[in-house]
Amino acid sequence: MDRSTKNRPLAPGPSSATGGGKVAPSRILGIDPGLNITGYGVLDIGAGPPRLCEAGVVRGKSRGSLTGRLLEIHRGVADVIASLKPNVMAVEQLYSHYARPRTAILMGHARGVICLAAAEAGIPVIHYAATQVKRILTGAGRADKAQVQRAIQRELHLPQLPEPADVADALAVALCHFYLKDKLT
Repeated sequence: MDRSTKNRPLAPGPSSATGGGKVAPSRILGIDPGLNITGYGVLDIGAGPPRLCEAGVVRGKSRGSLTGRLLEIHRGVADVIASLKPNVMAVEQLYSHYARPRTAILMGHARGVICLAAAEAGIPVIHYAATQVKRILTGAGRADKAQVQRAIQRELHLPQLPEPADVADALAVALCHFYLKDKLT
């Protein structure tokens, strides 16, 4: 996948300035899986609050071809992992209504190639339910996209709302992992 299919719209806010510390921060890669748009967000974790490293989307160009889109998602996520070197990947779990099992199956394909990219890079993958992520960040497990975007803007001290919502969702998963990582052991 070439860089033209990856969009990096989000610039770090004022809290993202690198401090004078000598310890290299760890990095959390948050992923919001999608077949057309996969959001990603990388947070630097060190002394103090988490800081935005980079966020954006991996966009598939292959309309109509499931195998082509899956290949583009895999390559895009693998490129993000190779260039930003996260220590862990946090991914939103699959959610589906029983009325739409086909959607669940298709999204499972996307999650599969995303997890494959992490496995190839040797980084662990942690899964979080969307309701858990929303509850951690907003206090409400059924918060809407605008509430999540505002929560991410506030938590990361961003000058603007993260756009598109896929980016905010990816950053929300990464922040959820940051807040819960010590409780996983």
